[in-house]
Amino acid sequence: MRRGFSTAVAVGALALGAAACGGGGGGADEGSGSKAAKEPGSVSGTVTWWDTSDATNEAPTFRKLVSAFEKKYPKISVDYVNVPFDQAQQKFKTAAQSGRGAPDVLRSDVGWTPGFAQLGYLKDLTGTPALSERGDFLEGPLKNAAYNGKTYGVPQVTDTLGLMYNKDLLKRAGVAGPPANWQEVKTAAAKIKARTGAGGIGLNPDSYYSLPFLYGEKSDLVDVARKQITIADAASLKGIETAVDLVRSGAAPKPAGTDGYNNLKTDFKNGRLAMLIDGPWATKEIFGGAAYRDRTNLGIAPVPAGSTGVAGAPVGGHNLAVYAGSKNFDAAYLFVRFMTDAARQETAATSVGVLPTRKSAYTKGVLADPVRDAYRRALVTAHPRPAIPQGGDLFTDWLQHYTKILTLKEDPKAGLDATAKAWKATLLKDYEIRK
Repeated sequence: MRRGFSTAVAVGALALGAAACGGGGGGADEGSGSKAAKEPGSVSGTVTWWDTSDATNEAPTFRKLVSAFEKKYPKISVDYVNVPFDQAQQKFKTAAQSGRGAPDVLRSDVGWTPGFAQLGYLKDLTGTPALSERGDFLEGPLKNAAYNGKTYGVPQVTDTLGLMYNKDLLKRAGVAGPPANWQEVKTAAAKIKARTGAGGIGLNPDSYYSLPFLYGEKSDLVDVARKQITIADAASLKGIETAVDLVRSGAAPKPAGTDGYNNLKTDFKNGRLAMLIDGPWATKEIFGGAAYRDRTNLGIAPVPAGSTGVAGAPVGGHNLAVYAGSKNFDAAYLFVRFMTDAARQETAATSVGVLPTRKSAYTKGVLADPVRDAYRRALVTAHPRPAIPQGGDLFTDWLQHYTKILTLKEDPKAGLDATAKAWKATLLKDYEIRK
């Protein structure tokens, strides 16, 4: 988890934003005139890489890419370590803080990158060989690699959420196509239940999945520019009440806590649930279900819009970041550039289904897969996450309340207010709570 139109239109819609400021000091080539980068063929040494990808599905492909790198640069060896995603954030923080055992390169979740950068654990990659073709990267993923005007990671993979739907169930219920807004979801769910007996839409009570409801009301967790906590403002409350209404009305089955979402996915893949909000990482499991033995039965559309007419889901993904205490920046830069170039991104996309972060990696081969093409379309309306050090931690307090809210155990306003106060007390002391 947070863990992915014509090609010309998509590329135009995902145009690159303004370039970040100049680089920091200390590397072989920081873009600040410190020292010219070495010729690639003369670079030698060892690069330790902590790969946080799924050990079963994604890691084998990345191991092959590592071997290809070592073949291209025979003077550089890679010490590959697959670190479980749920352990990697704290493990890296501990190693970097102590100055012992941190890798040269980390596959960092986009939510971790600003926090590590603020702590001084990551190298500013602006102007380095690691980020030599920044104009080829999509705007959203590149923003998710930045903090305070500098770029601390190179986007390796990206993702977003979309509306998955069972084409056959919608057709049997007389629903012409995927609902475009939450009210249409509610209406479609009632028809589906009455005419097919299947449930409507599965909603994950994990707090990350609340974001489309906030974005649909033009709100967010925080307003970074104004230094305001917005999770409890009127727009956010309206968005969360929309989610609760889907549950109360029966359009969405009430999830049995966070783990209950696995039951909803099981119902969806076996044809007992018509719609599901999820990301490209879930499709491998979905295609294992009885309802999708014919893969063309799976439809994927952008998440539904809110009352404002706006639809949006978060931009997720991972960056390759270089440890500020690395002893071999030249080799680390070459490794990051190789693993994030268009050819390697195309290989990863076609092998394990991840979404590229480079415009040029969306080749005919990548877009031939309907899943990747659909999520690429969804990326057009996706929102970068707040680029603040506390960004990855905001979901922790919100999780306990959103789960209670969506399972109808807590009043939405009370849960939102409690979350805002918790953030103000611990994570965002210099922010004001907006009502």
